Amino acid sequence: MTSGCNKLDVYDWLSDMDLPSNYKPFDIVEVRFKGSRKDFFVNTDNIYLEMGEMVAVEPSTGGYDIGHVSLTGELVRLQLKKNNITPDSVAKKLYRKANETDVAKFNAAKELEWETMHKARKLALDLGLSMKISDVDYQGDKTKATFYYTAEGRVDFRELIKRMAESFRIRIEMRQIGMRQEASRLGGIGSCGRELCCSTWLTDFKTVSTSAARYQNLSLNTLKLAGQCGKLKCCLNYELDSYMDALKDIPNDVDRLETLAGMAYLQKTDIFKKTMWFSYPGVENWIPLSIDKVREFAEMNKGGIKPEALEYTPEKQEVKKPLVLDYENVVGQDSLTRLDEKNRKKKKKKSKPKNQVNTIAEIKENTSGEKKQLPLKNQVQKNQAEKKSEGSSTENQSRPKRRFNNRNRNRNNDKSNKTGE
Repeated sequence: MTSGCNKLDVYDWLSDMDLPSNYKPFDIVEVRFKGSRKDFFVNTDNIYLEMGEMVAVEPSTGGYDIGHVSLTGELVRLQLKKNNITPDSVAKKLYRKANETDVAKFNAAKELEWETMHKARKLALDLGLSMKISDVDYQGDKTKATFYYTAEGRVDFRELIKRMAESFRIRIEMRQIGMRQEASRLGGIGSCGRELCCSTWLTDFKTVSTSAARYQNLSLNTLKLAGQCGKLKCCLNYELDSYMDALKDIPNDVDRLETLAGMAYLQKTDIFKKTMWFSYPGVENWIPLSIDKVREFAEMNKGGIKPEALEYTPEKQEVKKPLVLDYENVVGQDSLTRLDEKNRKKKKKKSKPKNQVNTIAEIKENTSGEKKQLPLKNQVQKNQAEKKSEGSSTENQSRPKRRFNNRNRNRNNDKSNKTGE
């Protein structure tokens, strides 16, 4: 079960409304299980239930199963109508609310699913079966397991069921699903950066063909058009209707236009701007034409008339009008770059050091206001003075070391004289 906009979760928009007097509540409840599986059960004992509660229900075979209540009340009647199910056809019963022993057995069964799936995959590989076991769903009472697998064709798994029954000691059901159903059960992140549509909200899987990509002028690249299931992305159908409506106004049979300058071929069509680009062979520039112009030239060609050369008419650029504020902008908060000029001024001030000696040219310019180019002698003198200061500092650093060495030599000489005496 994925987070976010989970399709298994339902918002009960009738929960805050008061029921009318003498109203008999609807006795059918919708219960959800692992994956995208949901089913309807009859609440024969009229047990008060709320959304999210764990209940014990009647499965398709013996025993009982554990699920979560996803919908109650009148909204269940609408769900039955949406799925074309009559209330009289619902025969499975809701037994009770799940107690502590039911919850403990349910959690123990769910912990076994991962290990069981890997063991079943190993058994299938040993038998050499061309199938992929993608998921395992244990029943709530831990007596039955349903194995979901994908395969390209029919698979003879009778020997596999025998070996699994011997190793797991439970009743086994094999169910084949498609690639899209497998992706919806496992979940994941799509190329758009969001959760997969099939694992969050999409429940009806419609067929997707490459014609949907052609109508939308998309490149037929299988790596970009395929989803995690290996099939074409379901989102190719989302905007297809709007593209089909826009294509009604665009002529389909106009691939080239005959002109006195030569044959112009269609290169590109902007469906929503209703513009078609043509170009002559050997010419780099594309010439945009409106749909009305293209139809006019196409009718002329049908009548045997060749128009003059297609002319390139550049698009008119809109002149940006200055923004006029209807209030007085005192603080200047409307400008996003209001702090950039201050930072630039600070950088300029930092680039010039405070103790820099003004050159003779700057002094002359400040006094007389006239610019005269003179040699920068004072700058040269300054550089020489800095070099001398660096040399004197190195000498000063080495002097105390020499004095220290001379003192050590004198002490050694005194010791030697004393020993000689």
